Amino acid sequence: MKDNNNNSISIKVEHIVKKYPDIIAVNDISFDVKKGEFFAFLGPNGAGKTTTIKILCTLSRQTSGKAYINDYDTIGERQRVRRSIGLVFQDPTLDNDLTAYENMMFHAKLYGMEKKYAKDRINFILNFVDMYNYKNKAVKLFSSGMKRRLEVARGLLHSPAVLFLDEPTAGLDIQTRINIWEFINKLRASENVTIFLTTHYIEEAENCDRIAIIDKGKIIAINTPASLKDMLKKKDGAVPTLSDVFIYLVGKEIRDEEGTALDRMREFSKVLKR
Repeated sequence: MKDNNNNSISIKVEHIVKKYPDIIAVNDISFDVKKGEFFAFLGPNGAGKTTTIKILCTLSRQTSGKAYINDYDTIGERQRVRRSIGLVFQDPTLDNDLTAYENMMFHAKLYGMEKKYAKDRINFILNFVDMYNYKNKAVKLFSSGMKRRLEVARGLLHSPAVLFLDEPTAGLDIQTRINIWEFINKLRASENVTIFLTTHYIEEAENCDRIAIIDKGKIIAINTPASLKDMLKKKDGAVPTLSDVFIYLVGKEIRDEEGTALDRMREFSKVLKR
């Protein structure tokens, strides 16, 4: 990574382009994410958001440009990238027939964690998320909120420097969503991890340090939530919301989905085994 301050950068994207035969999914985007930063990546379906995430997670190769995670090249140092990131996708990826502990241990084996350390780390994480007393219970007996907490805990098990949260609270009721975010913020403070968030709940992005909005393969805005709202002055004097800014920038047109999060996690599990 060619950056004089690379010790403070977790993610660096330089002029990334991703072309398919019939479309340019990502069109020359560049951005940095600082270490320890809470960064949101927002965009309508089909905007290039998922394609970018797949490139950063080494599930896809860009046509041109460079991307680095924790100073590792996403093409030339894929295994190092994979072992330095955690992933939590929208669709459940836990094995419902296994216990919480067994799910965590399976993840530890995928990452080649030493058995004694893995046991200690699993017990620490489960205790941290108030699920230690449930560690020997089958996941199929858990509520949706408990499953999501376990998924986030599993994503942090191998102490990644960057945690990707792709729609982490989708489909959850508001009380569970609040609980999950309290838990994520607690973990973030404890683990000092960089968080890269995608969400359709715009209000969840309010707590991020910065937000990048992508549409039609291009980043059209990147700034703090406050600065993004400042750019949109309402005639009636009302304070604009992030939703107002988002609609102003990308419009109200409904877009097609880019693919499922479950597919992305399955892809990542396969490449870890290689």
